Amino acid sequence: MKKLFHLHINTNRIYGLDILRCVAILCVVVEHSLGVLPHTVSTFLNFLVFDGVSIFFVLSGFLIGGIFIKEFEKKSITPKTLVHFWQRRWYRTLPNYLLILVILTVLNLLFTRYFTLSNVYSYFIFSQNLFTPHPGFFPEAWSLSIEEWFYLLIPVIILMMVSLIGITTKRSIIYTAISVIVLVTAFRLYRYFQIPLHTYKEWDIHFRKQVFTRLDSLMYGVIGAYVAYHHKAIWLKYKTPLLLIGLALLIIPKFLISDYSTIYFTVFSTSANAVATLLLLPYLNEVKEGKGSTYKTITYVSLISYSMYLINLSIVRHWIIGNMDLSNVNIYLAIIIKFALFWTFTIVLSILLYKYFEIPTTRLRDKKRVAGANRGFAKAA
Repeated sequence: MKKLFHLHINTNRIYGLDILRCVAILCVVVEHSLGVLPHTVSTFLNFLVFDGVSIFFVLSGFLIGGIFIKEFEKKSITPKTLVHFWQRRWYRTLPNYLLILVILTVLNLLFTRYFTLSNVYSYFIFSQNLFTPHPGFFPEAWSLSIEEWFYLLIPVIILMMVSLIGITTKRSIIYTAISVIVLVTAFRLYRYFQIPLHTYKEWDIHFRKQVFTRLDSLMYGVIGAYVAYHHKAIWLKYKTPLLLIGLALLIIPKFLISDYSTIYFTVFSTSANAVATLLLLPYLNEVKEGKGSTYKTITYVSLISYSMYLINLSIVRHWIIGNMDLSNVNIYLAIIIKFALFWTFTIVLSILLYKYFEIPTTRLRDKKRVAGANRGFAKAA
């Protein structure tokens, strides 16, 4: 049984980034677990967690920004390198996503009245929340759509700047990042004056969970990658004060900001969260190693974080926990049972999905890369 759930930890992992990834996914899952708790308890716990998805966006932008620099800047950016980049990204992100999407589609077709395939077509091309509120089906897919459009659009913009305008790849990367941040922020500002908001939910669907209101969050991470590579001395020199400032920017607004209709909260709060996360990266990116049970636990959670994100809400909370009949059990005991089972199913199923599906599909990508390299070597010979 122990071998069934054992995960291999690559020694090349950066422990500090695993810490950040672990915090992000735990914030997401804690927030989703509140649905099985009493309102007073859930309100208190919700105050203690951060916006985990925003943290993921910046971290993803930082890591992908590093890939932009290594593959596009140090080598060259061409249509061929774009296809190679997309293939590697899609092998990493799409198999898990499509598997859960198909499972949820089948479950809904079998058990949800009036559900049809027309409800899910847009999810296969990530168009369900480009400019409009995300549908109720597969609600956690909103952030995955934003990530996929980031993978698709940003390299194309960089290529166009290099090919059509003649800007160097180095400058194209930073110009693209800054331009997207300015344009998306301006779009949120424009929408702020067009859509009157009164509740958090209205802000959530019109500003937080749409592709073209959130692409900027990932670009802060790209800027971080750019500074880390091209201005490493500055990046490292101020890592400790930046860490403290970043933590303050994450924590203090939770005590001060309560009006969801203000221009700050509506337009700039996601930017502030992104900047705060960015300021954590110089310090955390230098924490290369860890040890002991804490290190192992954090790394395990980081490894299965993508699977946890896909599984915890729709699969576990809705379809598994939501269909449990505990009406004959004491109400408080039923809450404890559901809460415990929510976390148990989320962790167990995530480990299984990661180990027996996510890893094998990622290995297919690596095998194709090796096979392609071998073919190239054979032609050269």
